[in-house]
Amino acid sequence: MAQVVYSGTGRRKNSVARVRLVPGTGKITINNKAIEDYIPFANLREVVLQPFNATETLGSYDVLVNANGGGFSGQAGAVRHGISRALLTVDPDFRAALKSAGLLTRDPRMKERKKPGLKKARKASQFSKR
Repeated sequence: MAQVVYSGTGRRKNSVARVRLVPGTGKITINNKAIEDYIPFANLREVVLQPFNATETLGSYDVLVNANGGGFSGQAGAVRHGISRALLTVDPDFRAALKSAGLLTRDPRMKERKKPGLKKARKASQFSKR
């Protein structure tokens, strides 16, 4: 018998997370590692759990994530966004709780591109009159 799988894609900065929710016990696996092994900071692990706390579904779904790009913070935000989107496919009534918590909005802040003639996006070499 095939198991029900809910999926969602989350993005933040340069990170992309493809999230699958499977009814289960609340185990979170990111890139085939437990969340405690993959994300070393407790506050970022709390960020990942925010959608479950907002919808009061903590411990009812196993989470399988493929995350790439960016660092720990960006990937944690991307996983949070993906879980929120996947929970919408579980039950559309979760939209109000997720929306009011600000979990459905994609964070648009990204690294600005480097401009020609400059060292970084805005950093120029020091001005010299002569």
